[in-house]
Amino acid sequence: MKEITLTVAEYNLAGCSNIDINTLTLTSKPLLVLLHGWQDNAATFASLWPLLTQHYNVIAFDWPGHGKSDHKNGDNYYHFVDYIDDLHQVITQLKHEKVYLIGHSLGAIVAGCYAAVFPEYVDKIVLIEGLSPLTENPDMIVERLRVGIVSRQRYRQRQQRLKQRSMASFTEALHLRASANQLPLSLLDAVVKRATVERDGRWYWRHDPRLRCDSLYRMAQQHAQALLSSINAPVLSIIGDSGYASVYKSDVSEWGIQDFTQVMVSGGHHCHLQSSSDVYRHIRTFIPTEFD
Repeated sequence: MKEITLTVAEYNLAGCSNIDINTLTLTSKPLLVLLHGWQDNAATFASLWPLLTQHYNVIAFDWPGHGKSDHKNGDNYYHFVDYIDDLHQVITQLKHEKVYLIGHSLGAIVAGCYAAVFPEYVDKIVLIEGLSPLTENPDMIVERLRVGIVSRQRYRQRQQRLKQRSMASFTEALHLRASANQLPLSLLDAVVKRATVERDGRWYWRHDPRLRCDSLYRMAQQHAQALLSSINAPVLSIIGDSGYASVYKSDVSEWGIQDFTQVMVSGGHHCHLQSSSDVYRHIRTFIPTEFD
């Protein structure tokens, strides 16, 4: 996988691909666009890259404020719906008829919403440990706005300290991330390498501290339902046997998704790291090529 840069309206997104995106034309290989989760980066799929690139064209990029991508300018923040806009800007500049979206966590939620809103660009979607946008009772709107705005003010008051927070070594950063995710160090090495930068003997996180500010708005259940029930593309949901309970659906009819399959693999919320071979096997079955 080679480093690439995708230019959207306000910033550059860093990414990785096994193809030259500037000369990409229609080929017999399906094009997979990999979408990572909140405070992860494109390298969360690194263990899948050598498997997927045998049969597919692959693009994985860092969301704005994540990994090696630019941070948003000025006093801008990271609204969930803006990720859908970012994805649309990426997809519309690719010279490909339709793409296959593979998302983890936040990336899975974005993939589902995008497939509902722009079905003409999407063939199939794979959702790893993610399904519905976060929802809450409409009665929470006042409290949600208050908490979100207060969190922004708190960030502004301590932004310099947050940006200057550093670690003595890469190993310290790796241990911190492994502790937070409760995963072995070896599974997170690539992610942490892409998430950190060394300056003058100290290690810093690349991600924008504003990512941790609370949301100003969350959808009501009816809004999420309307989005998911509008997905026409076939959906494969991959969940970990010890992952988030909220993504397990014994009865998917409540969401109204027309073509939905859910499979379980060993692992937790990052089951694509813990069970890469099984995740790959399910993707290969779900997205065949003309050579199969």
